[in-house]
Amino acid sequence: MLLQKNMGSVIHFIVLGLISGVTDGAGVLPDGLNAAVGGKVMFTTTLTPGTPFRSVNWKFGTEDVFTWNFNNFTAPEYEGRITFFISTGSLELRNLALTDRGEYTVTILRAGEPPQSGSTRLDVYAPVSNVMVTSSSTELVELSSVSLSCSSSGSSLSFLWLNSSSEVTGSDRVQITDGNSTLTITNVMRYDQGPFRCRVSNPVSEGTSAPVTLSIYSPVSNVRVTSSSTELVEFNSSVRLSCSSSGSFPSFLWLNSSSEVTGSDRVQITDGGSTLTIVNVTRYDQGPFRCHVFNLFSEGNSAPLNLTIYYGPENTIWTISPPKEHHQEGSDISLSCSADSGPPAQFKWFLNGDLLSDGPELKLMNVQQNQRGNYSCQAFNDNTLRYETSQPSVVSVGKFEIGRLVEIVEDSVH
Repeated sequence: MLLQKNMGSVIHFIVLGLISGVTDGAGVLPDGLNAAVGGKVMFTTTLTPGTPFRSVNWKFGTEDVFTWNFNNFTAPEYEGRITFFISTGSLELRNLALTDRGEYTVTILRAGEPPQSGSTRLDVYAPVSNVMVTSSSTELVELSSVSLSCSSSGSSLSFLWLNSSSEVTGSDRVQITDGNSTLTITNVMRYDQGPFRCRVSNPVSEGTSAPVTLSIYSPVSNVRVTSSSTELVEFNSSVRLSCSSSGSFPSFLWLNSSSEVTGSDRVQITDGGSTLTIVNVTRYDQGPFRCHVFNLFSEGNSAPLNLTIYYGPENTIWTISPPKEHHQEGSDISLSCSADSGPPAQFKWFLNGDLLSDGPELKLMNVQQNQRGNYSCQAFNDNTLRYETSQPSVVSVGKFEIGRLVEIVEDSVH
């Protein structure tokens, strides 16, 4: 008896539809709806409560979802997933899956009115998640190329690239391909370091990757060394050598001839290795100095720099020729003075403390007894302004007869 009643209701509904015609209710349902997998959607009709409904039928495509009349019907796959609002005929659908995507139609019958019908399309999207950017390389030399690839979970994805907060668009150096998921930059410059982010979206969600920063190295070039001074006095002067270079992320190494310069109590290497300071210079600090600059992809050397370091005089000595203990009156004697000095020292000769002459050599021609005595030479460096005097030594002059010395004046060292 119950089954017959139900069938009668359905037949009555169809007959009314055939006799009166179904009104296509413009605006009964919204034009389109978007929802996320696992979420819910409300199919809200534009009908206001009024004359009670006699029947409401919801379809997905051609399949019944829910029918409300004297006996309600819910398709098995929608059990526990729908809520029907009897006052407006609206329907809520929950726990959405991608298979719920498609066209939904509602047909509503009021007493004494023609049926009203409306349809809408539901698009269901998997939410955006796990947005990640990978790079073909993160350390690049200027003018090379790099590709960034964006991946994401989700459906119907749209991709947008950001450099810092600015959108990246295509140009002669920038190509965006593979549905915008790949960003390729050719002839990279130092300004292409990023940080780059990929923003992925669909109609129901969006997500942004972690930033990727590129290290872009400019090749080393124009390596140059300058000096605070190139003329120095041993033990008195200090010097600062500064190395400059074009190129990114440089490392510095100092060389004296072919040997690496390292820090010590007299040598300081500062400013990230670009400055070499030597205090109390010695003659061995003259160089040539070079600055070696390098980064991950290239290297370069400065031209050599030589320092002029003035030193001395020291080790001042004199020698006599011929090298005899006693010299005969009337003979010729030559005295030569030498000293370690840079530049070469100037010399003065003294006899018993009295100035005789200038120059590195003193010649005593036809030497006489009154020229005997203590001889010394004094060296002077007009750059260091230093003097040094040799130890005095005796030149002995006497008269000789055959086979014996007639007169010899003993040295009178005072």
